[in-house]
Amino acid sequence: MKYQMQRWLCLLTISLPVLFWIGRVITRDRPLPVFRSSELRGYMRLGPHRMEQFLNLHCNQCALVSSSGQMLGSAAGEQIDKINCVIRMNNAPTQGYEKDVGSRTSIRVVSHTSVPLLVKNEHYYFQQSANTAYVIWGPDRNMRQDGKGPIYNTLVRIARKYPNVGIYIVTREKIHSCDRVFQNETGKNRMKTGAFLSTGFFAMILAIEACDRIHVYGMIDNNYCNRINHSVVPYHYYEQNKVNECRMYKVHENARRGGHRFITEKAIYAKWASRHNIDFSHPSWDL
Repeated sequence: MKYQMQRWLCLLTISLPVLFWIGRVITRDRPLPVFRSSELRGYMRLGPHRMEQFLNLHCNQCALVSSSGQMLGSAAGEQIDKINCVIRMNNAPTQGYEKDVGSRTSIRVVSHTSVPLLVKNEHYYFQQSANTAYVIWGPDRNMRQDGKGPIYNTLVRIARKYPNVGIYIVTREKIHSCDRVFQNETGKNRMKTGAFLSTGFFAMILAIEACDRIHVYGMIDNNYCNRINHSVVPYHYYEQNKVNECRMYKVHENARRGGHRFITEKAIYAKWASRHNIDFSHPSWDL
């Protein structure tokens, strides 16, 4: 009996490595399953239970629609509207531009500086477009929650007036996290260089977190403005008599204080394209 037990133990000792090797051969070409939470804890909802509610979003396909004048004449509206989640920025309108930019909006990522523009037309944004979720970012001086944050106070009032609308703020921790992402990708400290991250950067981060595939419309690459034959378009498709896009980008890129690093951000997106399943159209990018 003792001899049989020793024999079985010996066989088991020899078999386990073999079984482990077979298991590795069988599974080595199979991707590991990815378990993804749809609760995005960097985006806190304003409302009666705001400390307990975070943005709950997961989309198979997302359209990230730029506010650029590149969208004019694109005729991309029908294609955009077929994508299940559509992300827009600030107060970029759809009415009157449906053929080029589409009509649906799932998420609107908004800068603190654009909140007054939403409030100016609050009936449209918070009543007619009640199915849209609003994600607002801003510096602590405007978003502080001790009663001294003017934009935060405005958002609280709007959230109370329109309780069915999802209004979310980007948390302080999330903003610091985005600063670290920028520094990791560029080697530059965002604050020391006197720059602000753009609304497009926050929108791209949100899209990467929430979307399996991202289709970006109307965004130029970081070398576009240096090409001799680049097209001259307005910075915003809905402000056609304002400054042109490339001129605005270059002014901000070289600003010592308070500018957005639009061109640098585009170079970051190019690095992320294959890693995060991102494609670009109108214009397309040579990646």
